Amino acid sequence: MNLEPVQTLQNFPREVQEIENQFMTLSDGTRLAMRLWLPTDATDRPVPALLEYLPYRKRDGTVVRDALTHPYLAGHGYACVRVDIRGNGDSDGLMDDEYTPQELNDAIEVIAWLSAQPWCSGKVGMFGISWGGFNALQVAALRPPALAAIVTLCSTDDRYEDDIHYKGGTLLNENMGWAATMLAYSSRPPDPLIVGDRWREMWLARLEHEPFLIQEWLKHPHRDAYWRHGSVCEDPAAIQAAVLVVGGWNDAYSNAVPRLMQQLHCPRKAIIGPWAHKYPHFAAPGPRIGFLQEMLRWWDQHLKGVETDVMDEPDHRLYIMDAYPPASFPEYIPGRWVGQWAWGQSPMGHERWYLNPEDTLALEPGVEQAQRICSQQTTGFDGGEYCVIWMGPEFPGDQRADDAQSLCFDSPVLTQAIDVVGQPMLDLCFSVDRPVAHIAVRLNDVWPTGEVSRITYHLQNLCMRESREHPEPLVPGQRYRMQIKLDDIAWRLPQGHRLRVSISTSYFPLMWPAPEPVTLTVFTAASSIAVPVRSLRPDEVSPQWPVPQGAAPVAMREIRPGWHRRETTVEPVNGETRLEIVDDFGEQALLPHGLVVHSVGREDYRIRPDDPLSAVMHTHWTESLSRGEWSTRTETRGRLSATATHWQVWGYIEAYEGDRLVFSREFEEAIERRLQ
Repeated sequence: MNLEPVQTLQNFPREVQEIENQFMTLSDGTRLAMRLWLPTDATDRPVPALLEYLPYRKRDGTVVRDALTHPYLAGHGYACVRVDIRGNGDSDGLMDDEYTPQELNDAIEVIAWLSAQPWCSGKVGMFGISWGGFNALQVAALRPPALAAIVTLCSTDDRYEDDIHYKGGTLLNENMGWAATMLAYSSRPPDPLIVGDRWREMWLARLEHEPFLIQEWLKHPHRDAYWRHGSVCEDPAAIQAAVLVVGGWNDAYSNAVPRLMQQLHCPRKAIIGPWAHKYPHFAAPGPRIGFLQEMLRWWDQHLKGVETDVMDEPDHRLYIMDAYPPASFPEYIPGRWVGQWAWGQSPMGHERWYLNPEDTLALEPGVEQAQRICSQQTTGFDGGEYCVIWMGPEFPGDQRADDAQSLCFDSPVLTQAIDVVGQPMLDLCFSVDRPVAHIAVRLNDVWPTGEVSRITYHLQNLCMRESREHPEPLVPGQRYRMQIKLDDIAWRLPQGHRLRVSISTSYFPLMWPAPEPVTLTVFTAASSIAVPVRSLRPDEVSPQWPVPQGAAPVAMREIRPGWHRRETTVEPVNGETRLEIVDDFGEQALLPHGLVVHSVGREDYRIRPDDPLSAVMHTHWTESLSRGEWSTRTETRGRLSATATHWQVWGYIEAYEGDRLVFSREFEEAIERRLQ
């Protein structure tokens, strides 16, 4: 089945005018650049304002999705405003980090400015995906008076537990990947057509100031005040604006959706589809939904006071995915939409399966045995991307190779299908032979044909068995018990399949390895997993969605198409496994203003099967902008490796104006490893 096309609308209830760029001056004199779409009669008939606030460059970075979304909402009676965060795009100033107090305070000033404009009714909404979803939550927690509702997509309430930095206290390689991406993104200059002759001065100042964010992130390996800032789970009652929480089962942030729904006290609803890290009206895998129409229902209800019945919907509208074979990127996942009012409660219960001898899962505990595993460091190369986002996104592959280096416990063949909906919980009784140990736990679907799909998983630093804030080294040989929550999921396990629990001590390149090879001992029968099972209701009515709609796509000319390569090689002498990923996003001319953009991202991972200290990650990004005789290019590189005691971080920026090197800068630092 093919993806639903986005239905393009040319005519809207209200005529729209676009203001390509307007500057707003903050209280400290910094000018933020914004792009606006307004109903042409908004001064006579004021409308609520909708803010999307990002560092990703309104001029060229998000221009494709902005064209589909903002004019559509404006045409239905909203003032849509896309603002470049300080130090990015065409805005003045410098950026120090993500979600800083400065970023959030600037947003509060922007909201106050919007609410005071003659074309604004005084009500403001805020929406965004990823960074924009994060700061929408964080700004809502600060309660700017005009902010009445938000829509947050693919975001989290807990920056330590559920972002790209640490998962279960283990270091994600996405930490380096995203730091390298931001080094590249923020290295680009503003557009001379917007900022004038100041562009070069602004560009060089940014390059001189720009941080390599991984250096700061590695200095906070535990859940301290650095991560508590911006984590709205610290005080969920602070959010009073209405919140629509949206996620995808194939996105990295799905856990936050049910958690926010349980914690928030404001008006709130949730939608979780099969999607990866994209807006649902143009997301993949399908099915897509008419998400812009759903946003209009939300805004009309909470910003205009129009009764749309959106609050009568079930609290959770979620998609239960039918089992699909392992694939690099499934275009469409069959399944069904369901609605329910509660999460983790009726009509859901739990089946407890015991990890028993002879590699079995059973509903009754067997005899306790000690089963051991010391996985090769190359275990995990079929784990896929942490956050499935780029042009060649990578879903988990067939898990058979990784399972061969894991402890595996299989259920009997299922005599009837079950819906696994919720958060599985592993109750693990274990010991290890090293003071620092990490594990990867997967709940897998074993097909009758032998293929193995990963249903859900979790990574866990066992030093954090008691606390993310205050981890403690393990005592080799001592017996411990820990409950490990796997990621929330909705997956239909068919009749004839088997359920499998897989546990390994390595999962590279998703998870950075522990300093030494670890042997894990699992005590069977004393260990079990609680699997959330949702009962089928014969009278259930599935939520219905309109077809996806959007405004006209941005006018662009493809100069050179993009391409993706993923190649794994093994060195025959020492067994070093190397994964090379290249995403060339192609070259396009943006016709409305003539800017030509080209971007290439490259990641390279290497590790030997017997040596965790052989792990290394390289990154290299190329970012090019040109118009006529004006052209710039930045080359940004990064490398992460480690000794037993320190992280070794290196980075480099080269900036060119035409063919002339105008700036270079090197980053290099050794950072102490602390129970990582």
